[in-house]
Amino acid sequence: HEGPGLLEELVLRRNIATRRVDLSLGDSVPDPLHFSGMVVLGGPQSVNDDTPAMRQQLRQIEQALSHGIPYLGICLGMQALVKAAGGRVVQCPVPETGFLSPSGEPYRMVVTETGAGDALFDGLGQRFRVFQLHGETVELAAGTELIGRGTECPNQAVKVGSKAYGLQCHFEMTPASFSQWMEIDPSLKAMERALLFKQFNEVADEYRATGLRLLGNFLDSAGFGENRKQ
Repeated sequence: HEGPGLLEELVLRRNIATRRVDLSLGDSVPDPLHFSGMVVLGGPQSVNDDTPAMRQQLRQIEQALSHGIPYLGICLGMQALVKAAGGRVVQCPVPETGFLSPSGEPYRMVVTETGAGDALFDGLGQRFRVFQLHGETVELAAGTELIGRGTECPNQAVKVGSKAYGLQCHFEMTPASFSQWMEIDPSLKAMERALLFKQFNEVADEYRATGLRLLGNFLDSAGFGENRKQ
């Protein structure tokens, strides 16, 4: 249920042809070698689920990595990238949900020294507000770079090779998708609805600007610039 949100807005604006699959509906992940880029979004599953769909997804991500296909993974998609690259997915010491940590501090991503200057963060500052919705985190394998650090779960943005990125936190959320998640996700349903909407509204403009810039940066780095029609 975690759709493309702001990313869909960008690919439509840039006239990028896409194929969308939903593993929960029984769709298969197509061969990434037939595409110019691959994005894996979030969902309630675990990368550690021993199911045919998850096994196939991991195999196709491995294909993308071995052939240098540009890749972006968000939340579950980030964890799948880390596992496909040889890392591990484990339980969070403290699950991260919403806009604020249990201490009341805003969730932020801090760009690491390794990530500074990376094209993904072009035009963005060193720190930005994020939305969190995950109970698992990752342990990185050798060769996976940490380019963004978080609060409770430090591994928030990673890079594998030169073209594959993973984001643990959410930058793609829209007001419509946020409302939908509030109706479906058990962790969000357990929180105070009015307060969550208030927190979202307080950062909505900043959140949207950051998300559009970061996701646009990925499309640029993958060769889908503003002036390229697909």
